[in-house]
Amino acid sequence: MSDPHHRGKRRTGARTAALALSTVLIAAAPAPFASAAPAVDAATAHASAFVDPFIGSANGGTTFPGATAPHGMIAWSPTSTKGDQTDTAAANGYSYDTTRIRGLSLTHVNGAGCHPGAAGDVPIMPFAGDVTTSPSADTKDAVYASGFSHANERATPGRYSVTLDSGAGADLAVTPRAGVGDFSFPAGTPANLLFRVSNSLNGSEDAQIDIDAKHHKVTGSVLTGAFCGRRANGGTNNRKSYYRLYFTASFDRGFASTGTWKDSTLSPGSTSGSGGEGYATGADRAGRGSGGWVGFDTSSDNDVHMRIGISYVSLAGAEANLRTEVRPRESVDDVAAATARSWDQELGSVRTGGGSADQRTTFYTAMYHALMQPGIVSDTGGRYPGMDGKPHRLVRGQRAQYSNFSGWDQYRAQIQLLALLKPEVAGDFAQSLYNFAQQNGGVWDRWVHINGATHVMTGDPSAATLATFYAMGVRNFDYRGAFDSLARQATEPNADGLSDAGCPGQCTGQRPSLAQYLTSHYAAQDACHCWGGAAETLEDAIADSALGRWAKLMGRDQQAAEFTERGTWWSNVFDSGATDGAGTTGYARARNLDGSWVTPFSPGSDRGFAQGTSATYTWMVPQDVQGLAEKMGGRATAAQRLDAFFHKPDGSWSVRGGDPLRYDATNEPGIHAPWLYNALGRPWKTQATVRQIVNTVYGTGPAGLPGNDDLGTMSAWYVFSALGLYPQTPGSASMLLGAPLFPHAVVDRPGRTDIRIDAPSADGAHAYVSALTVNGRTHDRSWTDASLLRTGGTLAYGLSDQPDTRWATNASDLPR
Repeated sequence: MSDPHHRGKRRTGARTAALALSTVLIAAAPAPFASAAPAVDAATAHASAFVDPFIGSANGGTTFPGATAPHGMIAWSPTSTKGDQTDTAAANGYSYDTTRIRGLSLTHVNGAGCHPGAAGDVPIMPFAGDVTTSPSADTKDAVYASGFSHANERATPGRYSVTLDSGAGADLAVTPRAGVGDFSFPAGTPANLLFRVSNSLNGSEDAQIDIDAKHHKVTGSVLTGAFCGRRANGGTNNRKSYYRLYFTASFDRGFASTGTWKDSTLSPGSTSGSGGEGYATGADRAGRGSGGWVGFDTSSDNDVHMRIGISYVSLAGAEANLRTEVRPRESVDDVAAATARSWDQELGSVRTGGGSADQRTTFYTAMYHALMQPGIVSDTGGRYPGMDGKPHRLVRGQRAQYSNFSGWDQYRAQIQLLALLKPEVAGDFAQSLYNFAQQNGGVWDRWVHINGATHVMTGDPSAATLATFYAMGVRNFDYRGAFDSLARQATEPNADGLSDAGCPGQCTGQRPSLAQYLTSHYAAQDACHCWGGAAETLEDAIADSALGRWAKLMGRDQQAAEFTERGTWWSNVFDSGATDGAGTTGYARARNLDGSWVTPFSPGSDRGFAQGTSATYTWMVPQDVQGLAEKMGGRATAAQRLDAFFHKPDGSWSVRGGDPLRYDATNEPGIHAPWLYNALGRPWKTQATVRQIVNTVYGTGPAGLPGNDDLGTMSAWYVFSALGLYPQTPGSASMLLGAPLFPHAVVDRPGRTDIRIDAPSADGAHAYVSALTVNGRTHDRSWTDASLLRTGGTLAYGLSDQPDTRWATNASDLPR
């Protein structure tokens, strides 16, 4: 028992073998290939061995290290504490810098930006001591929490283990909807498991626990929601419940003791309890809540085995999920090995050759984080919670209902990666969002958590998302019905669009103040019922441009023309006279209903914008880069301005964020900007800038992400950039081209021709493209059209250690 990761005599052998296999695979990874023939390393068939789930768990990355399966419903991970039971150390419950936890919670959302973000439902705490007071009354987490050391903690895809300073430990593994856990306790101490059913990250409206001593079971539920419920701007709008999580846990032995609590009242021997915490903060919530505990006699065996299933529909659904996904005698090793194989299959959709060990770790961890989303919310029987609060069944042909849509973030990179690597999942996700919209009066919410419309952020990302799916060849959803629904919301004003409820951060309208927008052709700052008029205009222009492309692909020419025209309305918030006072003119700027510009103006101000400044949002016109360059005075002038966006006046790089006038790698509005040089005829600057960001902003270790991962968006940016590809604009299948990080990569596309990327000279010194062939033909453009995704093929690069200022610079061949 001295090794915290080998607990329990029944399970150590397989665990040791699995870890040994991972070590061998990493050590045996061959050196970079020297030949020009495409090749990948055999070790990438077990790519989960390269994943470090702790990446992003510090530096505001808000990832979680716990056990989860691809697109899993369950994500079993620690909730850490700094001494306040109504708060947590990070938005997602875990911070690498905080080494004290109060439970191992069943649900998490990857990289959410709000603090606390969402979920963290039903923390389960192994407690080596007697339960003598109510855990809810332990408002400072002084008694029923424990410290731990990272030396006694381990995480791999699908498995998490920790030994606490108290001597108690947990070893957890999961399937998509269920899990198994071994809980160990030190000899000679009481052994209890606390089920803190009401203590979700944002609180709860109600919770219930029932203990069945005869059948060695604990069941219960929590009624919660409240995503982003503590935001200063509009937070009260989301202090509400929208889902109930049910759980069922069974044990391999009987209970030596039981008990429940509510608020400050402890009830030893009780087997049933209930009570929520509310959604208040601080003292208004402290000391409230309910839960229960079960105790064990560990005198002859200190390893307690638990099986658990969850559901968002019913207790019966949780029971069925557990019964279907975990066999009665399956061990932690068994479940962990199966889920590792699932992750190997998921991550194996991109097989790489060459590159350093750190590059492999960063790359496959980024894929791991990017492909956690979307998350399954339907049971094995096909039922799921609807946005109308009622249970629904999957539509014909749909394999799963998915949720957790951080639209404002994801539409820029993560959904393109999903469409490229997992088109069947993308189609089911598209259908899922359409299902939710139909249950929500036709309104598509921009940030969906489980079955809740949270309204977080701005714009209409659903339109951009589904248009991109369709453009990239995804067809397994009702695309005609979905298009008609999105087009209707973009053309027919809705009463919600005139509401200021939740504003600025959680405005309720899908298309705020649509009638005014259709008349003025911009969102007026003083009448838009939105986060910021300039940002809303730019976002809606992207969404409309995407709808226009989608309509064109479906042969709906009139709608295509109308939406394409609306995609140019970004120019109505571009003020050619706006200046930084130092000689640069022409910026995106908010304007009022009467047409006047909002004053005063500064390019470093966020007035009229959402989580960004004018300096950043000015570049947010991916659908019309040539038009933006013309507004700025031509491509040469625009390129010079872009240089200043990535560099300080002394010429040094500025790509880590923190400067309102320059690139911010920590947030979404400008993450496409390094790729804009391609359209400006200077692709070598894209190559240099992307490589600088890849090398210095991303990396290994807990601080390896630039900021919160936003449901895989920042990770998806890295995956694309490392492959030398980036989506040109929403609603399109065109890809911008850069310099690959790895000598070889294969994008595996079952049923379709693979995409092979061959760059044998790729290394730290060779970051510039000097030549390219596509399927054997010379390619002198810094982009590819939809044919690459449609038919696959081989990209063969010649790379140089110096910029090639001739390749892909012909004005007639630039991205449009």
